[in-house]
Amino acid sequence: MSAEVSSTAADWTREHKRLGEWNPGKSLLCAIRDYQRYRGQSGWLAGIHKRWAVLRHRFWSVVSGADIPLNCQIEGGLLLPHPNGVVIHPAARIGPNCLIFQQVTLGTRGHGGAPVLAGHVDVGAGAKLLGGIAVGEHARIGANAVVLIDVPPHGVAIGVPAVVQEGGR
Repeated sequence: MSAEVSSTAADWTREHKRLGEWNPGKSLLCAIRDYQRYRGQSGWLAGIHKRWAVLRHRFWSVVSGADIPLNCQIEGGLLLPHPNGVVIHPAARIGPNCLIFQQVTLGTRGHGGAPVLAGHVDVGAGAKLLGGIAVGEHARIGANAVVLIDVPPHGVAIGVPAVVQEGGR
């Protein structure tokens, strides 16, 4: 039996890219992390690093087909195995050690807020999480689910519109 993934402490090794590895998801996250590291610093060297991170972000956004803004709020350990079509609103927040598959949208509904994912949330391919909803730790969102309501910790959301089952693990 494997140990459960932490919902509070980021596992940065999940984002680590091996030398020479072709992984657009990890490369895109690396560019975002670099930009966020240098954006608050001043000086010519920080400016060069920041511009280089922006260029890398643009390149990997095109390669991956993902729309993840440079100023998004993503904690460590995010996995994007197939970043194709992933769209994240700048106001959305993603907790540590989450997993987001292809074609996922974290967006707003009208003038509402953006989704907040707690730690270790797995989001299946094609899922749409819309509005100011909260998804609890260790929750799972099924493929192609349209989530418009809060999901409790360890809950499972499936369907269109999503129906939430508690304690699905």
